Amino acid sequence: MTTSAGRLIGVSLGPGDPGWITRRAWQVLQGEARWAYPVRAEGQSSYALEIVERGGLVAPADAMPLVFPMTRDPATLALHWAQAAKAVAATLGQGQDVAFLVEGDASTYATFGHLARTVTAEAPGAEVETIPGVASFLAAPARVGWPLASQDDALAVLPGGYGMETVERLLPEVDTLVLLKVKPLLAEVIDLLEEQGLSDASVFVERVGTPQERVVTDIARLRGETVHYLSLLMICKGRADSRSEGAGAG
Repeated sequence: MTTSAGRLIGVSLGPGDPGWITRRAWQVLQGEARWAYPVRAEGQSSYALEIVERGGLVAPADAMPLVFPMTRDPATLALHWAQAAKAVAATLGQGQDVAFLVEGDASTYATFGHLARTVTAEAPGAEVETIPGVASFLAAPARVGWPLASQDDALAVLPGGYGMETVERLLPEVDTLVLLKVKPLLAEVIDLLEEQGLSDASVFVERVGTPQERVVTDIARLRGETVHYLSLLMICKGRADSRSEGAGAG
């Protein structure tokens, strides 16, 4: 009798607070699927796994760490992606589901999308399920109490890796701009916002939803500081506009 292949399930965990994990994600985590989780190197901790552990779950003994190194070297990346895909495909081939833990939302700038593609290339026909979750750029404005977008506002969300040229091009075109993983650009962005009078319409949020969460509204204080890579900057131009209107109302 042929064993049915397992499913690869992308389990979105939200950005840090286990209370934001959805019911569907909890069902999978407490089910029979074999856990897999990303690490930067062998033996290192996993941010995604830490979120689950803060929620009171303990990683099963057979949980698989999958190494995705922080490098831009194509050969190194290809090697590790292939190794991860083979490990997952082997488990699926035994008829067991694999639950891949994903910080934030599995469909938004996440490792899971590429993992799913490499696994289905390794095991054509493999079934993939994606469980949606809370993205950091949704959690941050909720924490701060700022609307992300209202009425007909234009919204753009992009990683800081796109560079300052893209930031400078997009900023005039949108009402709200969210820069994810803003660390490499932070100093330049602070300068730009000061030049354009948008400093007070901006907020910096680091490790949202975790015990180390930090919210900074006076972004000039961040000059010269080394911030965590899991940080974002939200620029809501409407807040600057409303202050200008209020100042002129008298």
